[in-house]
Amino acid sequence: MKDDSFRKYLFISLAGALGIILCIVFFFTLFRFQQVIDGIRTLENILMPFIYGAVIAYLLTPVCNFVEVRLYRHLTGRLRVKEQKAARVSAAMGIGLSLLFGFFIVYLLLAMVLPQVFVSVRGIVEVLPGNVVKWSDWIQQKLADDEVLANYAEQFINTAYQNMQIWLNTKLLPNMQVIVSGVSAGLISALVAVKNIVIGVFAAAYLMGNRKKFAAQGKKLIYSFVKVPVANGILDEINYINRVFGGFIDGKLLDSLIIGILCFIIMNFLNMPYSMLISVIVGVTNIIPFFGPFIGAIPSALIILTDSPIKCVYFLILILVLQQFDGNFLGPKILGDSTGLSSFWVLFSILLFGGLMGFVGMVIGVPTFAVIYDLIKKYSNWMLRKKKLATDTAVYEELSSIEQEGEGYRYVHNKEEK
Repeated sequence: MKDDSFRKYLFISLAGALGIILCIVFFFTLFRFQQVIDGIRTLENILMPFIYGAVIAYLLTPVCNFVEVRLYRHLTGRLRVKEQKAARVSAAMGIGLSLLFGFFIVYLLLAMVLPQVFVSVRGIVEVLPGNVVKWSDWIQQKLADDEVLANYAEQFINTAYQNMQIWLNTKLLPNMQVIVSGVSAGLISALVAVKNIVIGVFAAAYLMGNRKKFAAQGKKLIYSFVKVPVANGILDEINYINRVFGGFIDGKLLDSLIIGILCFIIMNFLNMPYSMLISVIVGVTNIIPFFGPFIGAIPSALIILTDSPIKCVYFLILILVLQQFDGNFLGPKILGDSTGLSSFWVLFSILLFGGLMGFVGMVIGVPTFAVIYDLIKKYSNWMLRKKKLATDTAVYEELSSIEQEGEGYRYVHNKEEK
């Protein structure tokens, strides 16, 4: 009896101490928010190679598992190799072949895309001066035929010229040192990114080689800290997170690849300029849900506009058709209902995480919010079941109140009141 009372008071003391610590951490974060953000960014920069490695390992793990399982079966079956040796060989080959597969995909994309993009950019540079002269002649002809329009154009040009001089004298020239420093910082950042990627590849190999051990250690920690039913629920949620992220990212990459290829084929068929460059832009930006097609269409349309206004119109129509095809047919076929979010929450998650994390946030915002949404949904349903209330959302439509009725509850709706 005394032992139970001691445990009870010990638990209350620990809970109170934890509450005080959390309050201190909360107020420290609130009043030192910028310092906390700076600290998080510093830690992020330090761990960036491991973040790259974790992303690479996550993307290549399905390939590694595929190779390892089949090679292990082949070694232990036909070749009759001992299980331990077969496991070591198949694990090493799985890691090596999955990394080679990743390098091959990157090389293939670069080898196919970069030469065509270079040709497109060189074509823009070569054609742009002639197009500028052509547009200038056309504008001059229009101005010569309309005196009122010519006066407005002259005033506009004079104002723009004066504003340009003011900007050069007050903004550009005084800040040249800052601009040069920014360019140097950009080059240094590029070199740091390359270094992080190289280290990340080695980290990815290590993570894939120890993925089973790390998973076992994680499960061991979970079961050691919480009760078995809670631990089972945590593992179920982790599996759900893996399914959501894996299905969404893999499906979105495949979807964007197909859209980019379709855009390239149709643009070549319509004899549009810069087809490879535009298709790359459209395919990459299509990874972003909802806004992606429009983000890619704006710079692409401006590039085509330098060659032909009518082709720019055709391109905008093409993007609209591709967006409808992707949104109503291709996307649902590939992704299915992998996130379970409505269109409103998809838009909300893109805006929220895009504002917090930029391009990366716009890409991972939908699956991240889907996980948060699922956690809130499961917790609310658990609390409702604990209170012996209905978990079906339809029951709460037009609900006015819930009244006690014997050992159960009666749900009063607005229609019943009327």
